[in-house]
Amino acid sequence: MSYYAVWVRSARYHGTEPLTYSAGRRLATGAIVEVELQHETVLGVVSGPADKPRFKTKQIIQVLEVPPIPAHLLKLAGWLAEYYPAPLGIIAQQLLPASLPVKQLNTPSDTNFSAPVTKALPALTDEQKSALTSMEERDTYLVHGVTGSGKTRLYIELAVRAVTGGRSAIILTPEISLTSQLADSFRQVFSERVIVLHSQQTPAERRRAWLSVLQASEPVVVIGPRSTLFAPIAQPGLIVLDEAHEAAYKQEQAPQYQTGRVAARLAQLTRSSLVLGSATPSVSDCYLAEQKRRPIIHLSRLAQATSHPPVETVIVDRKERDFFSRSPHLSLPLIKAVEGTLARNEQALLYLNRRGTARLVMCEHCGWQATCPHCNLPLTYHGDHHHLRCHSCNYQTASPSSCPDCGHTDIMFKTAGTKAIVEEARRLFPQARVARFDTDNRRAERFEQQYAMVKKGDVDILVGTQLLAKGLDLPGLSTVGVLLADTSMYLPDFSAQERTFQLISQVLGRVGRGHRGGRAVIQTYHPDHPVLQAAIAGDYQTFYKQELADRQAFLFPPFCYLLKLTVRRASIQAAETAAQKLKSDIEAGGFRIRIEGPAPSFYERFQNKYQWQLVVKARERIELLKIVAALPAGCSYDLDPLNLL
Repeated sequence: MSYYAVWVRSARYHGTEPLTYSAGRRLATGAIVEVELQHETVLGVVSGPADKPRFKTKQIIQVLEVPPIPAHLLKLAGWLAEYYPAPLGIIAQQLLPASLPVKQLNTPSDTNFSAPVTKALPALTDEQKSALTSMEERDTYLVHGVTGSGKTRLYIELAVRAVTGGRSAIILTPEISLTSQLADSFRQVFSERVIVLHSQQTPAERRRAWLSVLQASEPVVVIGPRSTLFAPIAQPGLIVLDEAHEAAYKQEQAPQYQTGRVAARLAQLTRSSLVLGSATPSVSDCYLAEQKRRPIIHLSRLAQATSHPPVETVIVDRKERDFFSRSPHLSLPLIKAVEGTLARNEQALLYLNRRGTARLVMCEHCGWQATCPHCNLPLTYHGDHHHLRCHSCNYQTASPSSCPDCGHTDIMFKTAGTKAIVEEARRLFPQARVARFDTDNRRAERFEQQYAMVKKGDVDILVGTQLLAKGLDLPGLSTVGVLLADTSMYLPDFSAQERTFQLISQVLGRVGRGHRGGRAVIQTYHPDHPVLQAAIAGDYQTFYKQELADRQAFLFPPFCYLLKLTVRRASIQAAETAAQKLKSDIEAGGFRIRIEGPAPSFYERFQNKYQWQLVVKARERIELLKIVAALPAGCSYDLDPLNLL
């Protein structure tokens, strides 16, 4: 009888050490097994042999006849458990699918993959050739390329280099909606080697894709969001984070990792190249690249030669009500621009980073406002279903026909969301084909499902949130309207200015990419704000220097590490008391840190609990890990948060 340490894939296992099981035969490290855990059969991965324990062990139920999990992934998972502390049951969820039915474990066919073919691609620009020459060594590279400069073309060439050298490529994207576009681009070159992997696939589709990666006998190109980093690739040689600045690369559930940091560790373990690509790199990434003397590759010119003039940008002051005589949401310059776009059979994009139909529902008679009974946040009205929804806890209720407090029927719906903009666009442009893309879309309506239709031009006006601001290259798109440029600018958070700069820069980058002439109309209450002006001018350096100076003055990343601690209690008083006690206990520990707070969280009430938080800053990250290890029950934490909201 042999004994093995097994990482069980179950959120119910909260331990930090693997469990010991017995087996009647020898097993390889990384073998995928089925074991019993609390009377339930779950998947697990063998992390190595174990000594015979003093207690009676359960026997491994079954060893699945598939290749073992690659050794580098087990090392990565072990590092992850220490760097972003979480139970091993949850860490194992990163490595394994929820289930692997035996009937789906088909032996892979010995298909000979075709060699990469780049003949159909546009020729490399001189700037791209120079970039590739400077990226021949295995290293970490920050690619700072303006929108339309051909970063994807660069990724493809790097992937060709990896595949012809016998190694695979991982191409990460911040949004599932972008996988279709990326997959199309890579399939032109790599054909059947391209495997797409993401959570919105059906369980059977995801298992099939995951097994294709695990069983691949030749190099593959795996494309997907952050979880794709844990795909069981035997020998990666290239890891790309496209749109590397995006907040979606931060995992919000345990383990709450930053994808860039985990990717860097994976690159070290596998001696792969790591590429961070963005038109608006994060302040922290730029600063760290400069400090560590890592290569920064600049792409400053459009990849597609064009005779079109620069993008025409119009700024509309929303305080000037004369501009909104035809619509409370679309200004006259924007309406005129869209009308011209439709007349030329081109596409327009209306960007508003707010979902729903109305964000404020209140009684004009007594001032009652519709709020979530669990979170105390304003409920959003969704006109297509005629109900109110909380976008934090998903509480839903019917829309009231009269005020529940005073009985008055004058219910006011204010502050439009994307659904209201769709209705307005259809009113103003009745002949246009309008489509909305945001996280409220049903499966069949999601952008990744509709990408081919949109690219072909079957949609005239796209309405959406930040989902449409990232990385899209639509040849027919010529006009962008930013309906409210101020939505994130004044949030009480250290990252608000950076987020605003990135979002405005990215959405403006959807036009003027060389396909056709472009125009942008930006509606704002603060037309002279320096962050907005820098974004419109594409002046990254001015923004970067000012933002870096502010971060240093107030001690925020990249000049420190952050830990956000949150306590939730049934009353405000209990939450405040618990937070004050937590602060006292931490201060008594003698850690080399700075504590700010406690204070009510930005979302003070959530799911019937009141939230208070502490922000801990440290020059050395180990100090924060010591605090996490000593936290009492009833306290949640977020290491390396991207924001403090």
